[in-house]
Amino acid sequence: MANVLIAGCGDLGNGVGEALASQGHRVWGLRRRPEHVRPPVQALGGDFSRPDGLPQLPPGLDTVYFIATPGRFDDEAYRLAYVEGMRNLLRALADQGQAPQRLIMVSSSSVYGVTDGSWVDESTPAEPTGFSGSRLLEAEELLRSAPWPGVVIRFGGIYGPGRNRMLRKVRGGEAVVTDPPQYSNRIHRDDCVGALVHLFGLEQPAPLYLGVDSHPCPQVELTDWLAERLGLPRPPRTAGPAGGIRGSNKRCRNDRLVASGYRFRYPDYRAGYEAILSSSC
Repeated sequence: MANVLIAGCGDLGNGVGEALASQGHRVWGLRRRPEHVRPPVQALGGDFSRPDGLPQLPPGLDTVYFIATPGRFDDEAYRLAYVEGMRNLLRALADQGQAPQRLIMVSSSSVYGVTDGSWVDESTPAEPTGFSGSRLLEAEELLRSAPWPGVVIRFGGIYGPGRNRMLRKVRGGEAVVTDPPQYSNRIHRDDCVGALVHLFGLEQPAPLYLGVDSHPCPQVELTDWLAERLGLPRPPRTAGPAGGIRGSNKRCRNDRLVASGYRFRYPDYRAGYEAILSSSC
């Protein structure tokens, strides 16, 4: 039985915590509003974005997850959540004499500044062009400098229950796709949770994984498929920049994660969105 801390116990953290607790591990979830931590995960109130915001942590932690969620999409929010959050968490672990065997950080494929549609894997240099990727990379580097083993998983765009922005836009006739097409990468929320639990159980994980499903595709392919599935007109096309609105146009490989033994519940967007549409009927 392991002692597990989930620093940033939101939707993904609660899912991971519930899965690990069901396996018999002791799990604590840390967040600013601890009333939103779901049993059987034990709630801790704290704010890792502040130097004085962390409580006394449970003793003898074996695994620590870092799953930050910025409150806004701007540079200061990302700096506080990721950079200061990681710095403060690492300091608290050291000051309190903790010796975790593994720290697992959720990052993002936005650290890659690729805009030409080419393939990306864990060996591709991380050269972010936006503030979000830059702040995430700063936090990753802090983790790498820590005295304990660290694992980073860079997720693509997360969709699923409560994360259906694209589906809502297609339904509402608000989706617009760019020409030339832009590649996008995604992963279902349940596979995010599954991959994070999988990394907990690996005997010798690699230091870095890409967390995306097995079918990167042009955004137009996804929106056209959703429109057809919903019986709606295809979204209009418009001229757009080479890297899309947020400077992204790449195809991410999940070979390393699959080779480690993880099996996707939803290996492509069709499987994932069919499950969402079926559950909403």
